[in-house]
Amino acid sequence: MNKLDAERQKEIQQAEELLFAGPQALGFAKGLFQGHFVSDWVMPYPRIPAAQQTELDETLTELRKFLDEHLDPVEIDRQADIPRSVIDGLGRVGVLGMTAPKEYGGRGFSQMANCKVLEEIGCRCASTSVFVNAHHSIGIRALLLFGTHEQKRKWLPKLVTGEQLGAFALTEKEAGSDAANVQMQARPSEDGSHFILNGEKRYITNAAIAHELTVMARTPVPAKDKTAITAFLVTPDMPGFEILEARMPKMGIRGTATGRFAMRDVKVPKENILGPLGKGLKVALTVLDFGRTTFGACCTGAAKTCLELAIQHANTRKQFNKTLGNFHLVKKKIARIAADAYAMEAMTTVTASFIDRGLEDYMLETAMLKVFTTERLWECINDVFQIYGGSAYFVDLPLERMLRDARINQIGEGANEVLTSFIALVGMRGPGMEFKEIYDTMMKPSRDRMSKAWAAGKSRLGATIRVPDVPVQSEQLRGHARQLGRLIWRFNFAVNRALITYREPILDMQLVQQRIANAAMDLFASTCVLSRKDSEIQFGRRNGDAAAPDHSAADLFLRQSFRRIRGFLAGLTDNDDKSVLATADSCLATPRS
Repeated sequence: MNKLDAERQKEIQQAEELLFAGPQALGFAKGLFQGHFVSDWVMPYPRIPAAQQTELDETLTELRKFLDEHLDPVEIDRQADIPRSVIDGLGRVGVLGMTAPKEYGGRGFSQMANCKVLEEIGCRCASTSVFVNAHHSIGIRALLLFGTHEQKRKWLPKLVTGEQLGAFALTEKEAGSDAANVQMQARPSEDGSHFILNGEKRYITNAAIAHELTVMARTPVPAKDKTAITAFLVTPDMPGFEILEARMPKMGIRGTATGRFAMRDVKVPKENILGPLGKGLKVALTVLDFGRTTFGACCTGAAKTCLELAIQHANTRKQFNKTLGNFHLVKKKIARIAADAYAMEAMTTVTASFIDRGLEDYMLETAMLKVFTTERLWECINDVFQIYGGSAYFVDLPLERMLRDARINQIGEGANEVLTSFIALVGMRGPGMEFKEIYDTMMKPSRDRMSKAWAAGKSRLGATIRVPDVPVQSEQLRGHARQLGRLIWRFNFAVNRALITYREPILDMQLVQQRIANAAMDLFASTCVLSRKDSEIQFGRRNGDAAAPDHSAADLFLRQSFRRIRGFLAGLTDNDDKSVLATADSCLATPRS
């Protein structure tokens, strides 16, 4: 085995250990890649229980009143700071401990309910929504998921009220989307009572204002010549903790305190280890799953603001003796924003419900949600910006701030390009392993392998000849449901063909991966929209609601999404990939003066 092959095998082994060590039940996204429609994950459309819905409605009423009176996004952006009075107010309303158990002073809300709260903040101020996400959705969340009873009792009461603030410290110079490349070191003391941490972290939201930070660092693996990542609870008052840059100047989300800090021989008690020793990467990735659902909620809120702004301007601005809303190209933009906002909300709600139901292994779905909603929001803002024209470019409107704020979304909590490849490769693993079983048996037949190959072949053949059923209750949606089922069948066929055609080299073929991932994301989004629309029709019918809600946005999204999926699948065989790569290689090889 040459050096390149050995390195590839090492990368594959690391990925296997990281991504596939947990439960491997067939969830919705993995089902798509195998030609199945795992309906009980997405249908019926999830609803918040009536008792909690009442409490949520009261919380949202209180929150809106507070935000109307005290939240000034323009001033936050101008001053590059979220006032302490706003933070204290969010704590009083319960926002900063929304999903924490009541025994620790939290509200005990579900993730679905929490997403509704973040959507409300996201529609107003991206800086504030990012601050809350950093504090609660990934900062406190690590403690909630992996903390011992003693750790929770010590830290949570002050964190859930906002008296103290939290942060999540993963990113370094060489570790961002490549989360496994953390270099900060943590060596145990001779007596084993504490660990000594050394290294630097950067781009950490809340770094300079946090009282507790979840810090990822490398610890030695006992009896082995290697290290593994461990999560530590660190406080800034520990000797050797140094803020290098409290507020790094940024293009957008200026109100957040994004900082850089160093740890120089910082002694952290072993009692501050969060989760199992050497399992910090699992802690990080699990926490980011939760954060990505509220990320989707914040983007949904901002998309709804885009729609409101677009409608307002299109109904009042006159050009050529007509309001802008009379022009078809403006209508096209408004319709697209409405359709995308509807889908973003549906996708966020469904994904959050996976967490609330205690389902396992939804990492693919949260990655899809993050990529899809951040890309859609960027397009929404671009559309409403164009509707406003030159006036959008000036600072007396919120659009230039929204444009600046939204750009980080495609980078933070996993760059979209990295997550796109992740979606494709993890999704293709299931059918890929089945094909490998069949191939290995053909090369080296054995009785044990024959039974496994038979099962794998039966599974692949079944998915190839059977169009999945998409069970909807509403008669008027049966046509969309049949189209979705056929597209899932076509998607599975395309995945099979790609795996057979390219085999292992597909691990490096990111342009192919992108088309497969994009098709999968639109299949998931369309399913969520169909489920939501079906639920709304049935809910209206049960309640004798003659004035059924307008479903034109949902219908438009399904039509456009189905067309996109067909385009992504066609692009797997009809594309300019070779020319694209040759042009890029030529540019990269040409010296520039």
